[in-house]
Amino acid sequence: MAAATSAAARQAAAAAATVEACSNRHAVHQGHLAALLNPSPRSPPLPLPLRRRHLPLSPPAASRLAESFPPLPLLVCLLRALRLLPTPPPPRPFDALIKSYASLSRASLAAAALAFARSAGYGPSVPAYNAVLLALSDASLPSARRFLASMLRDGVAPNVYTYNILVRALCGRGQREEALDVVREMRGAGCAPNAVTYNTLVAAFCRAGEVDGAERLIGMMRDGGVKPNLVTFNSVVNGLCKAGRMKYARKVFDQIVKEGLAPDSVSYNTLVGGYCKAGCLHEALSVYAEMIQKGVMPDVVTFTSLIHAMCRAGNLERAVALVRQMKERGLQLNEVTFTALIDGFCKKGFLDDALLVIKEMRGCGIQPSVVCYNALINGYCMVGRMDEARELVREMEAKRVKPDVVTYSTILSAYCKSGDTDSAFQLHQQMLEKGVLPDAITYSSLIRGLCEERRLNDACVLFENMIKLGLRPDEFTYTSLIDGHCKEGSMEQALSLHDEMIKKGVLPDIVTYSVLINGLSKSARTKEAHRLLFKLYHEDPVPANIKYDALMHCCSKAEFKSVLALLKGFCMKGLMHEADKVYESMLDRNWKLDGSVYSVLIHGHCRGGNVMKALSFHKQMLLCGFAPNSTSTISLIRGLFEQGMTVEADQVIQELLDCCSLADAEGSKALINLNLKEGNVDAVVDVLHGMKRDGLLPR
Repeated sequence: MAAATSAAARQAAAAAATVEACSNRHAVHQGHLAALLNPSPRSPPLPLPLRRRHLPLSPPAASRLAESFPPLPLLVCLLRALRLLPTPPPPRPFDALIKSYASLSRASLAAAALAFARSAGYGPSVPAYNAVLLALSDASLPSARRFLASMLRDGVAPNVYTYNILVRALCGRGQREEALDVVREMRGAGCAPNAVTYNTLVAAFCRAGEVDGAERLIGMMRDGGVKPNLVTFNSVVNGLCKAGRMKYARKVFDQIVKEGLAPDSVSYNTLVGGYCKAGCLHEALSVYAEMIQKGVMPDVVTFTSLIHAMCRAGNLERAVALVRQMKERGLQLNEVTFTALIDGFCKKGFLDDALLVIKEMRGCGIQPSVVCYNALINGYCMVGRMDEARELVREMEAKRVKPDVVTYSTILSAYCKSGDTDSAFQLHQQMLEKGVLPDAITYSSLIRGLCEERRLNDACVLFENMIKLGLRPDEFTYTSLIDGHCKEGSMEQALSLHDEMIKKGVLPDIVTYSVLINGLSKSARTKEAHRLLFKLYHEDPVPANIKYDALMHCCSKAEFKSVLALLKGFCMKGLMHEADKVYESMLDRNWKLDGSVYSVLIHGHCRGGNVMKALSFHKQMLLCGFAPNSTSTISLIRGLFEQGMTVEADQVIQELLDCCSLADAEGSKALINLNLKEGNVDAVVDVLHGMKRDGLLPR
């Protein structure tokens, strides 16, 4: 041991002498060299002396040496071997070793080796610097920035790849503005950003939901003479899909071809996935058909998106058909696909089928995850089989799959719905003991259960505790409390909660308004009903729309859905005059309406028997460029037939079918036309419903 320590000390002294001899010509990174000059007394034996035939080091040889020997003796041996060579020495002799340390995620050693090489008079190349910068950026961003600054001080000119490493690291940490500053530094240093630079930034902005910022970057990209490529457009399409802006996502997708590029599987899968998440099954299937026609083969990602969407829509027959197609193409279902099927079967109450899928899943070597177990637990809870749901929790724990807040909240919610709040609170205590913290959904379920049992005071106490814990109540929480107050006849408190939720940015949904409308109707308080429904002061000497304006302002842009919920609330209760007034007020404010507004009004007027008004809204919807909605249009078709307006009904049917270009729909179209000729209205409507269920008609 003493001999080894002595040998290590001698090596350190020799290295120090070498460094001292060279320090007059090259700046020494003292911090890095200090780490090298303090080898462990337990260092492994030194490597065999390197000879001329070993030089220059090849990358594989350098990697083997870096993995096998301590850094200081290795660097000293390399330096000695270089001194034995005739001049000139091999170019950049330390590069391979520096890159090896960097690739082994030993950033500090890579930096130290680079400093050693410089101090010995062998300047590493820019790619070697880049390798060190990459390793440092993965480990510590401040260290990476200091290293880049040292490069500049040492007179090493960074290239575009150097800056791209830093841009990627900053974007990966969500520091987009700082990444833009680096791009400005690049330009200031005379280094032009390339497509990789811009694509990294575009992807980062899209991931953060800042698609408008990404589009500005594409403009900068073009101004800088860099043409956007497929990666650029795929990032933007992905960002738009995540934001639910599907109409614009399709436009950007179409732009790919206009730019002379060919969409790939990533392009198509992104668009299919976006439509599926938005519930637009018809559009998703259209893109799927287009994908095959263009020769881009669907993969596991494509099928999983479609299967998941079909299961979520309750169309298990179509989901199973897609699974068959998937297997015929030789594609293996993954955990997400299996879980989607299990969830779909459970929500329909087909637990035996769900268990068969789990058996197949295990047969493929895929063990159920917590998400999969949660889907199965939800299935048992939906049919009231609570003991089996609890047994699944014990199975999870036995298989070391840790139950999460969703697991407990699912069972707890089922207890509350069945009126067993005692079991719900016992489970709540158990989850706390297990270290699983309740979330807003857990508390909302308990509050709902207490309200159902007319324990309103207890529910209010729990609501206050929820807020003290920093949990944000959602529309479900507020609606439960509003419903509780309505049932107790406390309309003032119910209306106060309604106003409070709006002030806090929690927007009422259709259930909230339905609860309030019911409560007000039972209380026979017409003036209060008008105040709520229209937000108008009928007697006070203030602007008539002041309260309604406040609601509209709160519901602008992304919150538009709340106004739509109010519209749906009126339509569900048959208050079509009120619904029309909301529509008119939206027009007065020059709001940009979407197809869903017209669909709600068409369906509502059909239910109210005013088919002519529904037809008028249908025509207005088409004039505005919106595709017919299958649900409201089928309702209109039935209403027109019942009124004997067969010519108008035929025209609406053709308008609906014209929106469907899928080959799968041709048989259904023929069947519709045949039944129309025979005057079989019920059969026509049945076929249309089937097409809607299968995603063959627009949503």
